[in-house]
Amino acid sequence: MARFTVLGTADIPNQQGQLRLLSRNDEFTIKIAGVPGDLMNSRMHASEDALATLACNKIKSQPKPQVLIGGLGMGFTLRSALDSLNKEATVTVAELINEVVEWNKGELGQLTNYPVNDPRTKIHVGDVGDVLRQASSQFDAILLDVDNGPEGHTAEDNGWIYTPAGLKAAKSALRPGGIVAYWSAGIDSAFTTRLVKAGFKTKPVTVRAHTNGKGARHVIWLAW
Repeated sequence: MARFTVLGTADIPNQQGQLRLLSRNDEFTIKIAGVPGDLMNSRMHASEDALATLACNKIKSQPKPQVLIGGLGMGFTLRSALDSLNKEATVTVAELINEVVEWNKGELGQLTNYPVNDPRTKIHVGDVGDVLRQASSQFDAILLDVDNGPEGHTAEDNGWIYTPAGLKAAKSALRPGGIVAYWSAGIDSAFTTRLVKAGFKTKPVTVRAHTNGKGARHVIWLAW
């Protein structure tokens, strides 16, 4: 079996580790150096696709939908969002690490036909939390795929969006009739309770990791 080749590395801000982009044949993976397992793998993206489609299908009738994505990753959520929306949509992607954006402009972009180059895409290199704090009734849909979800973080700074303050900011950033979707590697009943306390109606949806309906069970909370 072919070995993985390192294509690029990137420091996670605040000395919280290093990302590594690797490839083997037609497979890509992003890892955190020294941490077992993959952070992302190109063969497991069904739940990242669903994060976009489940939310965007609720708002695609809007004449000029405005969508915020927290976390670019391998571009699967962005691609699915663009494919679900009309030509008048704007999709803002907040990605903390500039190298991840560059990887999506380069070899990694072939996985999704380079959605970062779509004229409807706006890239914000920075913390999605900062975008949420500054927004007011701005977005029809907010798609948050940050770290492993509310139950586990590989970087300490990622937890804010799942706190009561973060939920309040997301709710304030929505337009009337808008929806937030949160991706998670697993279920967390305490997060459901937190969403309800923040004033959301919510529905957790279980989605398999692989497009063939197999693999790990990931969870997407729809909140409105």
